[in-house]
Amino acid sequence: MSSVISHAVVPVALSAWFPADALSPGVLTLGALCSMAPDLDVVGFFLGVRYADAMGHRGFTHSVAFAAGLGALLAAFWPEPGVDRPLAFLFLFLSTLSHPLVDALTDGGQGVALLWPFQNRRFFFPRRPIAVPPIGIRPFFTARGWYVFKSELRWIWLPSALLFGAGQGLRALL
Repeated sequence: MSSVISHAVVPVALSAWFPADALSPGVLTLGALCSMAPDLDVVGFFLGVRYADAMGHRGFTHSVAFAAGLGALLAAFWPEPGVDRPLAFLFLFLSTLSHPLVDALTDGGQGVALLWPFQNRRFFFPRRPIAVPPIGIRPFFTARGWYVFKSELRWIWLPSALLFGAGQGLRALL
């Protein structure tokens, strides 16, 4: 898993690729929260759920099915009037899905169960340049935390800034 704040950077970058008025501030905020939501599975550690179980860390909450379900549920019931529900769904789905895709680029853990419920096989990308952070808050204020932060700046924040800039540039041309 990369740090929770770095996960939220990706939906901000994605938002630039949607029509300028298509995503309200509420939906943008919801997208950032969706990008963090898959890591709620860490609660399982305290309940005795094993890491490699389907309900374990990077299990079902890191799947395409979970991203689609969460995106559909939130887009359907988001109370804000005038929201373009299909675009909100697409944004929330991609925001949620960005989490396991980023996690599959980290150099630690057991992979992500992208294809759950069809299989619980865990996946990584062939190249895994992002340093995996320690779980918890306190370890971030260590030398390892600083190392992870620099890795995330390079492999998440910088590409996200470029993606955002390209989207904004395209908007300006259209």
